[in-house]
Amino acid sequence: MPKVLFLTTSHSYNDDRIFYHQAKALRDNGYEVKICSLQAEYKGFIDEIEIESYAVLEESIDHKMETFRKVCNDFQPQCIICSEPLAIAAVRNFVKENKISCIYDVTEWYPSLSMLQKYRFPAKIFQTVKFSLIQLYAGFLSTHFIFGETTKKFPLAYFFGFKKQMILPYYPDSIYIRESIKQLDTDTITLCYTGQISKDKGIENFFSTIDKLRQKMPTLHIRILIIGSTVDGDDELYFSALLKQYSFDHIEIRKPTAFERFTESLAEADICFDLREINFENNHSLPIKLFYFMGAGKPVVYSDLKGIRKHLGTLSFGRLVDPHHAEAISEIIINYIRNPESYHAHALNARKEFKEQYNWDRIKGSFVDFVKRSIDK
Repeated sequence: MPKVLFLTTSHSYNDDRIFYHQAKALRDNGYEVKICSLQAEYKGFIDEIEIESYAVLEESIDHKMETFRKVCNDFQPQCIICSEPLAIAAVRNFVKENKISCIYDVTEWYPSLSMLQKYRFPAKIFQTVKFSLIQLYAGFLSTHFIFGETTKKFPLAYFFGFKKQMILPYYPDSIYIRESIKQLDTDTITLCYTGQISKDKGIENFFSTIDKLRQKMPTLHIRILIIGSTVDGDDELYFSALLKQYSFDHIEIRKPTAFERFTESLAEADICFDLREINFENNHSLPIKLFYFMGAGKPVVYSDLKGIRKHLGTLSFGRLVDPHHAEAISEIIINYIRNPESYHAHALNARKEFKEQYNWDRIKGSFVDFVKRSIDK
């Protein structure tokens, strides 16, 4: 039975992509699978997948690398799938000595803006160059690449184009999706925001749009559903100030829900929004939640990101917008209210596209085959 080891620093051991999709797909095809994360302490088996996770994210780099090495030496895998450069560097000797595959699953932009935000100019330039060189080093050490989206292929696919690679999008397994197509009530509407609550992720753009909507349609009952949380004190203060500034009457804020119940938590939403800022990093991203909204049958209003346009083209179940144009976005909502048949058509389109194209069943076979070929090389 071939052994596959997942190593990650920045993702949890029960990450939706790693645990619920990739690891389970390999398990179902006869692989022995283990996940090691540095996010939280846990040892045991979940759904026949071994977990050996440690809460050492704040420890030194040497300590984190040694943790990965020990897990690797104990498990003796035939393939290692890494999510970050540190994991790849940690097991480089094991990979070389045992002539096994080391797959770099690139799902995050590296270096990310969050990694660089604590540095001031000119230190930020130096750190950007340093992290970029680390990324190239990880690409050099890897034997194969998996890219979560086409826009994340740069620079590794261009520097190391001779290495085997595949695109593996973030399509969800239908078993984690609850369909909740709604008939739009022209007197009441529920607008939904999910995920991290911050300026970068577009909470202010969302509020500005709703404020414009209530000015235009004062008799409309607007219900706001927020499923998410802030991640630090600055975001908490920022969000509190926005709540005071806008003073919405009907707003519900829920903590993030468990992955398996995510689409259940937004069942009452009429339209789902993601009006994140269009900076370099966001623009080259393909937001995972888009496919969950699609599967649930929710029309969406998203920032006009290059990552979305390149992968899906023009949306048949919503609109791509300039996130700062509250006036134009409010008109999209009003158009849905005045033309409920258009809203329903978009809801049906979302569900149809998910079932026919954007689900895990369509791509998991290619993922398993890619791992198999990396082992059989």
